[in-house]
Amino acid sequence: MGAGSGAALAAGCGQPLEPGRHAFSIPSTDETRSGVYFVPASYTGEEKLPVVFDFHGSDSNPQGQLNRSSWDTVAEKNGFLVVALQGSLPGNMEGTYAWNVPLVTQAQGGLDEVGFITSALTKVKQDFCVDPDRIYASGYSGGGRMLSHYICSGHGDFAAAGFVHSLRAGAPVEIDGQWRPGSCSPARPISIMAFAGEKDTANPYAGGGKAYWQYGFKTAVQRWSELVGCNGGAKVESADGVSYGLYDTCKNGARIASYVFANGTHAWPKPSPKDAVMAANADAQAGIVKVASAKQPSFNPSVDPAARMWDFFQKADRSDMVATVAPAAAKAIEPCTAAATGALDGADPQGTTCSSKEQPIQARRSGQGAKGAL
Repeated sequence: MGAGSGAALAAGCGQPLEPGRHAFSIPSTDETRSGVYFVPASYTGEEKLPVVFDFHGSDSNPQGQLNRSSWDTVAEKNGFLVVALQGSLPGNMEGTYAWNVPLVTQAQGGLDEVGFITSALTKVKQDFCVDPDRIYASGYSGGGRMLSHYICSGHGDFAAAGFVHSLRAGAPVEIDGQWRPGSCSPARPISIMAFAGEKDTANPYAGGGKAYWQYGFKTAVQRWSELVGCNGGAKVESADGVSYGLYDTCKNGARIASYVFANGTHAWPKPSPKDAVMAANADAQAGIVKVASAKQPSFNPSVDPAARMWDFFQKADRSDMVATVAPAAAKAIEPCTAAATGALDGADPQGTTCSSKEQPIQARRSGQGAKGAL
């Protein structure tokens, strides 16, 4: 009943599990926490499967997040496990919760979320037949801020990550009158796919908003391109109000990808039923789209984030795969001086960043301790 021929039983392997969603408890650093896991019908306990962690936004919970994201639907189709954890802060409605994000949305009574995530990863590896090299994560809104902080804190557990209306590259700090990402030290270059709506008023695309947000989406994407050592600018395409591109020459094969919706709000993007059917038919007929043979546009602007993230997680290291990024070409990073930041023609003030290696961050203000986060 081993996970591989002639190999010793891996932790968690050896027996099947009942398919579907199940509540479970996780002993953590401060108290026992809770979450929901999903098992696909194809799970046998004999083969090590991938796992996706799905982090809910504020005023939500694990069940609500799975209903929103449909990660369990994608998992059933593709044969992987999903884990949705529950934040420790009480939400504004009964039965809802938020994340106690260090330096961002910390509140009295909040628990150790970083320790909780680490504990949950350990439990999942022990209790399920999983491949530790194929553990991924996705976060929506406040859940994405939690995931961003976890990765920026130097935890390298996730092989790739996705963010819906939530990409951060460190807590916001104000330098010379502009808001920029603070400290972020990922354990290694990591592939990231992010989604943003230009009409999002909760986590504004251009920046601003609540104290925990401040710098914009383009700034976050550009900063991640620096953090994972990407060379050159993003390859960009647009169709039907969706901008799509890719930083594809980054260290260790990592890629930074995103979709930007011109009419997108803070709601989780959903394709119309007609678009979903057309996309499925196109995928069945065309298979993987290659850059060399792609026609304009070479991507389908009808986007289901969970399905698109799963495809990206599996194929982001394929040299012939088309992926996505925001519609702003990256420019070479110059030292953090007024002249340098003003040299980007037509740039959004939120669209400039500076590497911590080039100038120490002397923050006059920060977005720490913000309340009312989504």
